[in-house]
Amino acid sequence: VQLQASGGGLVTAGGSLGLSCAASGLTFRASLMGWFRQAPGKEREFVAASTRSGGTLYSDSVKGRFTISRNNAKNTVSLQMNSLKQEDTAVYYCAAAPRGIQSAARWSGTYEYWGQGTLVTVSS
Repeated sequence: VQLQASGGGLVTAGGSLGLSCAASGLTFRASLMGWFRQAPGKEREFVAASTRSGGTLYSDSVKGRFTISRNNAKNTVSLQMNSLKQEDTAVYYCAAAPRGIQSAARWSGTYEYWGQGTLVTVSS
C-alpha cells in the first residue's frame, strides 16, 4: 500500500490551500481515509476523515474551514483548507484504514497505512 500526499506549501493567514493524497495497493472505496497533522513539539492530531459510505468527520478546530472529499474512481482523497490560521501550520499526513470503522475514525491507531506527510506553513 502506498499513500502519496502532495500540495503543501507556504500560505498567508486567511488564505487557502489544497492537499491531495493518491492511494494504491488497497481497495480504496472500501477504506476509511483520514487526514492528521503534527505541529512542531506537539502530538499528531486528527483533522478530518472520509468514510466508505461517503460521510465526513472533522475536528472542532477545522470544522467549517476544511473540507475533505474523496474520488473513488481516482483513488484520491483531498483536503481543501480555507481561512487558514497560523495554528494550522503542521505536517499533514493522509492515512488509510481498510478495516476502519467510522466510530474510531478520530483515533490514529485505527489507520494501518500512512503517507509521508506534506508541510503546510501559514504565515502572518
